[in-house]
Amino acid sequence: MSVTVIQPGILVTIQDLGRPGFRQSGVSPGGAVDAHALRIANMITGNEDSAAGLEITLGKLRLRFSDERCVAWCGGGASDVKIGELMLPAGRACFVAAGEELQFMRARSGCRAWLAISGGVDVPPRLGSRATDLRGGFGGLEGRALRANDRLPLGKHSLRTQKLLESLRNTHVAEWGALPEWAAPLQTPRELVLRIVRGADWTRFSSAAIADFLSQPFKISPDSDRMGARLDGPALQRSDEGTDLISEAVAPGTVQVPPGGQPILLLADCQTIGGYPKLAHVITVDLPLAAQLGPGDHVHFREVPMAEAHHLLLQREQNVARFRIGLSLHA
Repeated sequence: MSVTVIQPGILVTIQDLGRPGFRQSGVSPGGAVDAHALRIANMITGNEDSAAGLEITLGKLRLRFSDERCVAWCGGGASDVKIGELMLPAGRACFVAAGEELQFMRARSGCRAWLAISGGVDVPPRLGSRATDLRGGFGGLEGRALRANDRLPLGKHSLRTQKLLESLRNTHVAEWGALPEWAAPLQTPRELVLRIVRGADWTRFSSAAIADFLSQPFKISPDSDRMGARLDGPALQRSDEGTDLISEAVAPGTVQVPPGGQPILLLADCQTIGGYPKLAHVITVDLPLAAQLGPGDHVHFREVPMAEAHHLLLQREQNVARFRIGLSLHA
């Protein structure tokens, strides 16, 4: 029970929901850059939310399955994903027969996608997680990106997956699926708006810097990765320039401003503490959009009250709970 990598893509890693609980030891939680997307894809295939899947950067992945599986993917707004000649829409369950191949073509918009495979990718857990930590060189498959001819072990099907496979054996692709904004959050490429709340060091920046941050576009630098997206745009100057800051905890979504004034939007593999001022934080429900930012894309920031950020997250979790109930009706 395995899947073999025929073409490894540009950057494909094994990821799950990360390894919380080790930040005090300097270990990043890591996991999927868009944990929500992987969670939804896992739910669709009958997996536990935390099952390990594949994070695919910019497409061009090709896999061959040794036995029948149910798969689902979520992520980039316009990617061609095929099983043989059958197109697989985002957010839908699909039957894959033994020996069949699944192929992600190069993404036409968005940067990343997440593939869930029924049973999950069953590599040994490290510190309670199967997520690949590229900088630490552990987790996933030998702590590295996937290569051609890698064979990934797969876990056993859940009872719900077994029923799902039976129902999909003839139709192959489910008629039902996830909400479009979950399945493919980036519908219009190249420029988007991320909502933010103020960071601890908001008042350290001049009024002109704040005005630029909230009104001017920033371009994603090629020097970006899973650790953070570097933003090219107006230099954001501090009003207390030269004052030393104590290193404090940071998290995915934090917008830091190093010397020079070009911000960095931290992502899943970010460090656990940082000494650069924390200007803002992207709200949790917009992190799926942040995960789709690739080199050359443009982003704007818009401030919202903390209460609105809380409300939007609660609303999403309520919708996820309803979606889970709906999925149980298809089991």
